[in-house]
Amino acid sequence: MVDKENGWPVPLVELRTTSDIVLVTDNAGVIAVDQPDLLQREIWFDVSGHGYGVKADGFGARGIRLTPRSGQTVRIEVERSIIAKRLGRLTGGGIFAESQQLGERDDWQESGVFGCDSVQVANHRGRRFWLWGDTDLPSYRFGVFHSTSATTEPRPITKFEPPLALHYDYFRNERGVPRGVAEFPGKGPTWITAYVSLPDREGNSKLVATYLKIRPPLEAYEAGLCVWNDEAEKFELLRKAWTKTTTEPERPFMPDGQPALWRDDAGKEWLLLGNPLPNFRCPATFEAWQDAATWEKLAPQETLPTVDGGQVTPHSGSIAWNEFRGRWVTVFMESFGKPSVFGEIWYAEADAPTGPWGPAVKVLSHDNYTFYNPRLHAELADAKSPVLLFEGTYTTSFADRPQPTPRYDYNQMLYRLDLDDARLAKARGE
Repeated sequence: MVDKENGWPVPLVELRTTSDIVLVTDNAGVIAVDQPDLLQREIWFDVSGHGYGVKADGFGARGIRLTPRSGQTVRIEVERSIIAKRLGRLTGGGIFAESQQLGERDDWQESGVFGCDSVQVANHRGRRFWLWGDTDLPSYRFGVFHSTSATTEPRPITKFEPPLALHYDYFRNERGVPRGVAEFPGKGPTWITAYVSLPDREGNSKLVATYLKIRPPLEAYEAGLCVWNDEAEKFELLRKAWTKTTTEPERPFMPDGQPALWRDDAGKEWLLLGNPLPNFRCPATFEAWQDAATWEKLAPQETLPTVDGGQVTPHSGSIAWNEFRGRWVTVFMESFGKPSVFGEIWYAEADAPTGPWGPAVKVLSHDNYTFYNPRLHAELADAKSPVLLFEGTYTTSFADRPQPTPRYDYNQMLYRLDLDDARLAKARGE
């Protein structure tokens, strides 16, 4: 499967037969047809791909008719209807499973992770640290409840087009299985947010975060600050800041969300946090981060104007400074969007990180599927490059009972925006 516009392989394109056999392209855009009932006969395949597809026929069906034959390769072109370009899956098993069935990509090593939730990233002491929430292992669903983590080179991707093949160095246990890195006392999972590396007064980098303890159904009952131990390769509790009680049922104001660093006109550097737009700031130092007296509340914009004259309410996402545009940029998930409730992704710009933001342009849409907590990766491309990368969690959660996509569900997908695309010029009023 290839993009008709540029010839790139397209991951996550689904073929479905009239007997409901589902085949899905891997990161190389490949499907290996090895079902005996599909070979040597004409087969109709419905084609769907969340922004990639084919034109409808006279009956409104979107598909192709072909005859799979042993040893034969068929090249199928699909058209892209979204602005963002899909680069591929970052996590999970079988990233090149279809290709490997054909004797290709035999050098690809499986990670031992089948699924994971919501990424956090930070450049720390010469490495890029990645952290995910609840994680599925081959041996058990949600096999790790206390945040898995890995490192890579600071720029692990050098070519911003498919096929995507990013290898993580996971923190593993004595059996070689990816392990939790934030196992704090108390029942339930440990979630990590506000993940960032900050200098202390001696100039040493400290990887820090806010932790949450979670109990069913998805209730936070404890929160505090934690610091990465570089020798032990795990987070350690710095301070418990809140325990849920009848007298204090709500979590107090504290670091939360995705970070951005900002130097103001006076030359002072600030840590901004928000999800997506900043609602928190403090001086960008380790000492200030742990001192609640330095924390300041910001009032983020509740809605953004859209290029078509409407309004959109952001739910989750991140911001970053972009040298190519000379502005701050954000990619965020819409709250209660259409056609997917939590799968519509927008792009917007601002002259300052505190706004005003907009007008916003929709860049990615999903057919009854969720794509939440999108995270910009501004550091992965050259400062003046028009390429902007972002990833998010592709999952059935909160959608209307869709069929999970084999291997892809509950995993991270990476997309590319070309900021010189004429359709994004409207984001700055051009």
